[in-house]
Amino acid sequence: MLSSAYGFNGGVSAPHRAAALAGRDVIAAGGSAVEAMVAAAATISVAYPHMNGIGGDGFWIIHRPGHAPVAISGCGRAAGLASPAWYAERGVQEALPTRGALAALTVPGTIAGWRAALAHCPKGNRVPLGDLLAHAIALAEDGIGVTDNQARTTRDKLDGLRDVPGFAETFLPDGAPPAPGHRLRQPALARTLAHLASAGLEEYYRGDIARSHARFLEDAGSPLRLADFEAFEAGVAAPLTTTLRAGQIWNTGAPTQGVSSLMILGILDRLRVTQAEGFAHLHGLIEATKLAFLRRNAELGDPDHMRVPAQDWLAPEALDALSAQLDRTKARPWPEVAKPGDTIWMGAADADGCVVSFIQSVFWEFGSGLVFPETGVFFQNRGAGFSLAPGPNQLRPHARPFHTLNPALARLTNGRVLAYGTMGGEGQPQTQGAVFSRYAMFGQDLQAAITAPRWLLGKTWGAATTSLKLEDRFDPALVTALAAAGHEIEMIGPYSDLAGHAGGVAYHPDGLIEVASDPRSDGAALGF
Repeated sequence: MLSSAYGFNGGVSAPHRAAALAGRDVIAAGGSAVEAMVAAAATISVAYPHMNGIGGDGFWIIHRPGHAPVAISGCGRAAGLASPAWYAERGVQEALPTRGALAALTVPGTIAGWRAALAHCPKGNRVPLGDLLAHAIALAEDGIGVTDNQARTTRDKLDGLRDVPGFAETFLPDGAPPAPGHRLRQPALARTLAHLASAGLEEYYRGDIARSHARFLEDAGSPLRLADFEAFEAGVAAPLTTTLRAGQIWNTGAPTQGVSSLMILGILDRLRVTQAEGFAHLHGLIEATKLAFLRRNAELGDPDHMRVPAQDWLAPEALDALSAQLDRTKARPWPEVAKPGDTIWMGAADADGCVVSFIQSVFWEFGSGLVFPETGVFFQNRGAGFSLAPGPNQLRPHARPFHTLNPALARLTNGRVLAYGTMGGEGQPQTQGAVFSRYAMFGQDLQAAITAPRWLLGKTWGAATTSLKLEDRFDPALVTALAAAGHEIEMIGPYSDLAGHAGGVAYHPDGLIEVASDPRSDGAALGF
């Protein structure tokens, strides 16, 4: 796929076709891009469970004509009981568990995020909640055709998941990973979504669903309690921002790594690279990534406990100082500690110019793996990203963990509004840098910018190496030049999951909507 999809009535990009179709149907019925995204988010939680679910978190940036962009944070907070001392009493001393009930220690925030987003529809709610969730409910009842990606991921991660309560009966038909195309029904999840459709999204936190989840989690050994659900609300704030020659860009604030994504592009802009896909372009982005990640790893966490607010990292003088540290010919030694995570990104735009950038995740594949059979909900392990050591990301009661999730949005100097993003943990800021620079700085077609070969610096998805991983479609001369500069090169497949599943939606000043999705995913780009 080397050419974008186009339309004037709407556009949706999603890493699973069912989600894109659900969003399209809502816009076609008169709904806004925000409502379309709720429908897509519910659908993809059914269709792509290894990457996300309603037991996870979600983040939004919403652009409405005539308004400043708004960021919505469905970032679940740690349980009131969660502390290093509580875990020490249970034999956990050095690192938090990644699977099972002890890993399910933060409130799932994404449904609160949906609810907050619906309050920001430009012209009010035009489509009933039941209609927004109808596609997801039907898909859960009738069954999904398991994707090759889900089948492969289940096989690869089986050892850590098969014995977690509820996982096998939900995701392992006949006790084994499903084959691609297997019909996987989720009737309990269908009932849960139908209950939310009739009783309202608030039910997830202060109704029967919340009470059932709280009892199940406590019995399983999680520190989460009903009071944690009842106290939770999504956050609404101004997103982080910086200005480049190509336009103004926004991303989500701490505890997400959105500041890293903005820093990378701010540093690259100062290098004044003139040609895409050459050494200066890739080396510049890779070295900018290292500089951004060094500060991220040292200082980013719950904003209530950070020494310097993340927006201050984006001050012109701060970015000037970082760009001055970048060696344009030699690679900085690496590695640093990587940030894993599995995620979905989606974008939508409607004919009124409302543009949405959205991301939803359960952290690792299938999150904690802990499934409540009565509701079909499996709970994220995002809390495993906390540290037990002192610092801004230390585990504390009601703290917010570091998040790899960061949906991006830009208003370009040519008048376009661009929503873009990707899954991929550590790779998210890197892929955002590749896609944005190709499209907004060098004028490539949006689909071509996403399809083009990408890279990953460091670990993600459990990869054991911290090398610079390059898809094998890059020009061999460029690979040689990067290696000569000191980059430790590892070649990966031509369209590798390691490089993320990206997407983009651009609303043009004349009303044209440009949409692209990633051939590395199971998705679709629909312009209509």
